[in-house]
This record gives sequence, C-alpha cells and structure tokens, in this order.
Amino acid sequence: MTTLAIHNARVIDPKLGLDGLMDIVVVDGRIARIGPNEAEMVIEAERIDASGLTVTPGFVDLHCHLREPGFEQKETIATGTSAAAKGGFTTVCAMPNTDPPLDSQATAESVLHQIEQSALVRVLPIGCITRGRAGNELAPAAELVESGVVAISDDGDAVANTALMQAALSYSSLFALPVVQHAEDPALVANGQIHEGWVSTRLGLRGRPSSAEEILVARDIALAEVTGGHLHLAHISTSGSVALIAAAKDRGIHVTAEVTPHHLTLTHEIVAFDGQSPAIQYDTSAKVNPPLREHRDLEMLTEAVARGTVDAIATDHAPHSKSDKEIEFDLAAPGISMLETAFGLAMKRVHDGSLNLSTLIKTLTSGPVDSWSLERRTNTPGLGTLSPGSPADIAIIDPDLLWEVDTREFLSKGKNTPLDGRELKGKVLATLFNGEPVYVGSEMSSRLRLNYEGGR
Repeated sequence: MTTLAIHNARVIDPKLGLDGLMDIVVVDGRIARIGPNEAEMVIEAERIDASGLTVTPGFVDLHCHLREPGFEQKETIATGTSAAAKGGFTTVCAMPNTDPPLDSQATAESVLHQIEQSALVRVLPIGCITRGRAGNELAPAAELVESGVVAISDDGDAVANTALMQAALSYSSLFALPVVQHAEDPALVANGQIHEGWVSTRLGLRGRPSSAEEILVARDIALAEVTGGHLHLAHISTSGSVALIAAAKDRGIHVTAEVTPHHLTLTHEIVAFDGQSPAIQYDTSAKVNPPLREHRDLEMLTEAVARGTVDAIATDHAPHSKSDKEIEFDLAAPGISMLETAFGLAMKRVHDGSLNLSTLIKTLTSGPVDSWSLERRTNTPGLGTLSPGSPADIAIIDPDLLWEVDTREFLSKGKNTPLDGRELKGKVLATLFNGEPVYVGSEMSSRLRLNYEGGR
C-alpha cells in the first residue's frame, strides 16, 4: 500500500463545493480522505507541502490534437501527454484528424493500443462523424462506440451537408453520443485567413466572418431540437453564438459548448500588432480557426463562462512544425500549441475580475466531465472531482505566480504560440495522475518528499 499526504493546501473542488484550507490523503492512487488536518493522522507517507498553493482536480480537456498516427513530426501521444501533464491536464480527448482518420473500429483499436503504450495521462479518443472526414457518408458510430470513443467529430471540417448532420445527430442519439461540430460554413470561410474586420482589411487578407459560425450554430441547434441528439459546439468564438446557445439551453435543447483560452483573452489585433512595435506584422503563430475575434466577442464569451452557458474551457491544442508556420501567411497552418499555457492564459480573466477562480476550475474539471457524461462513458466514478474513492488526478497550482512563456521549455513538439516571451500570472506547479507525479516543476521540487526526478 502506498500513501501520499498533501498538506495545508487551499483545495478547490466546485463539484463538491469545496474551497478552503485542508489536507488530502491518497492511498493506492485514489483519494482516501480530504479535510482539515487529515494528513496529521497519517504516520508513514510520502508528503507534499502545499502551503500557500491551491490544489484542484486534474484538468479535463475536451478538445486537443495529438497528431498520432500520421503526423508524428508535429506531435505524438507521448509528447502531447507530457505537455498535457505540464499544463495540469490529466484527461484529454484527442481529435480524429489523423492519418488514417479514426473512422473505423480497427483504427480506433490501433490508437487505443498506442495510448496504452505511451500516454502519460488519460487519453480518450474521439471518432469521426463521416468516413475519412470527407462529409459524404456516416462513419459506423456503433462500432466506434464499442471501441471506446467518447464523441464523434469531423474536427476542422464542418459537416456542411444538412441532411447528413441531421442523420448524424439522429443516429448518435441512440448511444447518447456527443456530436462535436466545428461550426464554420465552408462556403463563407473559403480561403479566409483571419477574422473579417478592420485588421483583415489593413493586412489585405480575406476574412472569416462571424456569420459563418453563427449560421451553422443556428442550423445545428435546430437539428438537435428535431432529433434529440447531443450537439457539442467546439471552440465557439462570437457573441452571436453565445446568444444562440443560451436561447437553445433555455428551450431544453441538448447542446453543450466549449471555448478556448485564446478566444477568451486574445483579439484579432495580435495578428498584426505585438504591442511593442508600431510596425505591422503577419504573425502566423496567431492564425487559428475559428479566428481570434473582437473585444466584444471576448467579453461575451467570458460572461457566458461566468453564467454557465459555456460548459467547458478546452485547449484546441494544435501543435505544428516550424515549416507549417514559418511561411507565407495564407499558406501557414492554423492552430496554437496551448496545453502548457492554457491555465496561465485563462487566469487573465480571473485576475481582471471577470471570472472567479472556482468558476474557472469548474470549466476545467467537472464542467467538461458532466457535459459529456465522462464518468459513465469511461466507467470512472468521481472523474473531475476529489471525492473519496475517485482517481487521485490532481493539479497543484499557484494562481498568482508570474512567469514568462518560453517555447524552448515546451514539452510539446509544437512551439507555435503568440505567447512566446509574454508574461502570464498563474501556473501549474505539479500534476498527479492516479496518485503518481507525472509533472513536477522546479518551483515544487523542494516541497516534495517523493521518489521523482522529472519536471522542468
């Protein structure tokens, strides 16, 4: 029997209604006890001094890209889950835009085998909505569910065919399976590079209008209402989408939604201006789909998180190689490497008073778990919480620590981020998965009495 005692932490667990100074005792990888002075009752244990720090359930990411199989030059399951651990994530849902795409039982089983061999944290695969993500015919959802996928999505390719999307929602409702849509009308965003607005005009780039997202959000909400299927809207980015989702939830339609840290905190201006030089730039590291929008969108998205209209903060971690980004803007791949900076970036909205810390933690833990019923799907009671008996998936954070993003220290292969060299406030210091340390930062090493030498 192995025992770990975490002392003197501020424990925040929104699902359990906990926010206070207490200890956590872990036995054989599961939460055994939680409460004031619990660690004092343990005689023999490995120990963590969490004085002045905050302990939360390990974060859960509904949307990331691990690139394996097929694009291992960008990321692998091993490197991506190392980055996840550094970012406080103990559960990540991997998108199916791989080669081959995850559209069959055989591919799913192959990916699950690779996950078992190399993942540092829990990886839950997402299957395709359509075969080959081509948008022509449905993939076999029943087979994919049997294989263990937790949702279906065509990821960066929206299901544009209305009849096909309706069929997907109808079919998936038989399995209570979330259908995850990248809501951008392909006809309206064709060759679009950034948000359609004054920055795109200034740079001479074709824009991706907000209406392209809102049209598909409205259509798919209508389809979810007709079919009773579970529609999940990935990385929403506009104020109009927020209004549509809020109204749908008021009508009892089964729709859930996520927002990324970058869409909560960054605007399209960062593509052209770095805030340090008046010179115009074409920053491909800030190119992402859907694009970074305007300040009013950012504020409405933040309010939606505060109200619970948005269920989860997801990273949309999209690692790319240098050659994908250091080229002409219109040829550059969209996406931001986000797992290692997600918490620090999202904390901007806590430090400016727009969100409270408990709400932020909820959208990173129990919010995503509840929205996709992941406890049931994974047969993991207590996932996303610190309840006794649950897996000891734990993030140890310092909400007030100032640190500078340095992509040279990224564990992800993807160094593509507009945050390089920028200061963030709030950092993950250590992460435990099933009670075992999978990341320990230098700031924590002196506080641990463990047999662990990792971390950077």
